Amino acid sequence: MKAQSFSRAAGLTVAALALAMSLTGCSALSDLLQVGKTDAQRDDSGSVTESANIDIFALKVGDCMPQSEGGVISEADVVPCAEPHADEVYWEFTLPEGDFPSTEALSAAIEAECLPAFETFAGIAYDASALEVYTIEPTAETWAQADDRIVQCVVYDPAGDVTGSLKGAAR
Repeated sequence: MKAQSFSRAAGLTVAALALAMSLTGCSALSDLLQVGKTDAQRDDSGSVTESANIDIFALKVGDCMPQSEGGVISEADVVPCAEPHADEVYWEFTLPEGDFPSTEALSAAIEAECLPAFETFAGIAYDASALEVYTIEPTAETWAQADDRIVQCVVYDPAGDVTGSLKGAAR
């Protein structure tokens, strides 16, 4: 399990899934007003081409990140996946409109989305894999102030940094 915890303002850890961390983005309305203003250089396919510090809401599926400190975050460092990195966003989904979800509802949504997507991405079932997963998810504040409904599923190797994508790693 990954030791640090992240939140796009204060996510929930999902112990039943062994999802070790939650990521989220902005904790203040002034930060929320900056959403989408800072992104990385990307090629035509959307892949990061230069290391950059980006707004957390600019983070995309396929982005790779060096290991970061835990806590509430409003930005993330990204690197080209060909460079050594700790984490890779492999899937994202949108939570339904309505009230901010309970821990149980969020856990159920993550299990229903992240685990099947992990098997498709990594080429092995999550339970049989040496890789770990955590999520970047909305907080009550980003839910209310920024209409944040996105949950991002992030894969990492607890053995350390990797070079290249973990897509198809089958381990």
